[in-house]
Amino acid sequence: MNDRRRFLQLAVIGGALTLVRPSIVIAASGDYEAMVLACIDPRFQEPVRAYLNQRGLGGKYSQFTIAGAAIGAIAPAFKDWHKAFWDNVAASVQLHNIKKVIAIDHRDCGAAKIAYGEAKVANRDVETATHKAAFAEFRTELTKRQPALGFESLLIDLDGKVDVL
Repeated sequence: MNDRRRFLQLAVIGGALTLVRPSIVIAASGDYEAMVLACIDPRFQEPVRAYLNQRGLGGKYSQFTIAGAAIGAIAPAFKDWHKAFWDNVAASVQLHNIKKVIAIDHRDCGAAKIAYGEAKVANRDVETATHKAAFAEFRTELTKRQPALGFESLLIDLDGKVDVL
C-alpha cells in the first residue's frame, strides 16, 4: 500500500510540474527594459535593487554581477572575464529583447584598485574620473558589439546616492 501511495504522490507532483513548465519557459523570454551590470560587493546589493525598484524597473531587467561592474567587463586585469560578460549581453538581447545596458559601478571599489591601482581611486575626483574613463571604454565596446542598445552609466555611493556619469 505504501508503494502505491508513493507512486500516486510522485505522479501528481510530476503532472503538476509538467503543467508549470510551459509558464517557466514563457517567463524566460520576453521584452525587458535592460540588462543591469552591477558589482559583487555585498554592500551594494540592496541599494542597487532599491534604486532599480524606485525607478520602476523591478522585474523588468536581467542582471549580470561581476567584480567591478563595468570595470570588470573591460579592464585588462580581468580579461578572462570579458567573453563571459559579452556572451551574456548577447543572450539577454536574444532572450529578453533588452533595450539598454545599465552599468552601476560604485565608490570604494576593490576591483577598481586591482585594475588600475590605488592612485586611480585616491580621492573622490580621481575616483570619479577613473569610473568615467571605464564607462567611456565600456560604451565604445558595447556600441561595437550591440549597436542597437542604449547605455546608462551610474555610480553609486556608500550612502546609496546615485550619480549619472
